[in-house]
Amino acid sequence: MSSGEVILQVKNMYKNFGATVALNDVSFDLCRGEIRGLVGENGSGKSTVSSIIAGIQPATKGEMVYKGKPWKPESTLKAQEAGIGMIMQEAGTIPNITVAENIFLGHEDLFMGMTRLAVSRKKMNDRCRELFDSLGLTGLGLEPDMVTGELDMQARKIVEIARCLYWNPDILVVDETTTALSHEGREFLYRTILRMKEEGKCVLMISHDLDEMTEYCDVLTVLRDGVIIGSLEKAAYDQNVIRRMMVGREVKGDYYRNDYDPYEDEVVLRADCITTMKDLLCFSLELHRGEILGIGGLSHCGMRTVGRALFGLEKVIDGTVSLADGTVIRSPHTAVNHRMGYISKNRDTESLGLSGTIFENIASTGYRLNSFLGFLVSPAKENRYVDKQVEELMIKCQSKHSEVHTLSGGNKQKVAFGKWMACDAQVIIMDCPTRGVDVGVKAAMYDIIHRMKQAGKSIILISEELQELIGMSD
Repeated sequence: MSSGEVILQVKNMYKNFGATVALNDVSFDLCRGEIRGLVGENGSGKSTVSSIIAGIQPATKGEMVYKGKPWKPESTLKAQEAGIGMIMQEAGTIPNITVAENIFLGHEDLFMGMTRLAVSRKKMNDRCRELFDSLGLTGLGLEPDMVTGELDMQARKIVEIARCLYWNPDILVVDETTTALSHEGREFLYRTILRMKEEGKCVLMISHDLDEMTEYCDVLTVLRDGVIIGSLEKAAYDQNVIRRMMVGREVKGDYYRNDYDPYEDEVVLRADCITTMKDLLCFSLELHRGEILGIGGLSHCGMRTVGRALFGLEKVIDGTVSLADGTVIRSPHTAVNHRMGYISKNRDTESLGLSGTIFENIASTGYRLNSFLGFLVSPAKENRYVDKQVEELMIKCQSKHSEVHTLSGGNKQKVAFGKWMACDAQVIIMDCPTRGVDVGVKAAMYDIIHRMKQAGKSIILISEELQELIGMSD
């Protein structure tokens, strides 16, 4: 139960990115013993305000007061040392260093040897093991000397959570974290935030999962277009009301398919007893024209590897992946040339070039379609090619030349969809396509997937959400 003691105040905060207003006069308080949720559509300002609190970026205008003193963190390290930790929405770890090095990043001086000239890896690794023991993480197979980039998404996110908890934060910001976690990982996180609440600390939680938010949050604050629309206490929670506050209109709770349209008999993609270096042993499937084939399972079951193997990203050491015309898929290059597409769960590292523009990302699949004389690209064709997707998918951006890393999670996902819609891919493998998107974007994604099916396209839908699989698959 909240003590009512305010630990952080956000007062009249503004944040501009060029001409784009991300936050417009945002004010709210965080109290000890409280789990406060921030909800809103993609691009509403949730991650922006939380990143300012955690020292990732400064506000354009406004002030914060933390523990009775003005708060203007210079960096995430300074925020961490002062008692504010943040678990990032996307990758928050450095891939080419070890687990222990990620956890103690910026604080290596804690483990200097006797000579003070070098870091003691043994001390660092021992401290990391002690941390894992105290958090109950010993059964997850994480070791301090593992290279972080070799871990799966869930394990990397667990490392990030452990790094925040090492500093015993008074405020923990959880930004869209559960979408990267399996059931086991989510339960660990839920236990953590409930324990922090009991200890009189504060959690600021961001998620598009309204079931999750209404279960765990004491207060929900709704943002839309950078403005606070209102806050609801737990007793007043109503998901239909929350959705209406988020999007400014009624959003039906049931946005899955309601048709029983069949698919054709023609097999467009076949995996014949494929075996990979890990996860898959003599795995077979057939995908038909106009079919949405759902694949689900528990964490580490191999469903990610299925999608990667079908697209040629994972080496198949036995068996074959082939198309209707007999083409064997051994590489992404062959897959793309034969009108296949792949939307990865690891959106920021595998589906998009974050430092590239919206234009560059979408146009990357259309060089053949937009060329003339066999090797020259037509700027006019390319512009029409990209403009169509930006308009049809309603990608919120300053312009098509905005860099992708400036977009919200939902708009990034629209760009990932747009790449393959633009080139009219006939077979699309989607791995958790609605991860980290709001209810409005999710409904739009489901509508796009359904329309693809009706147009005769074939889809492999890989998902950790049982309702999604049941509601969308044939």
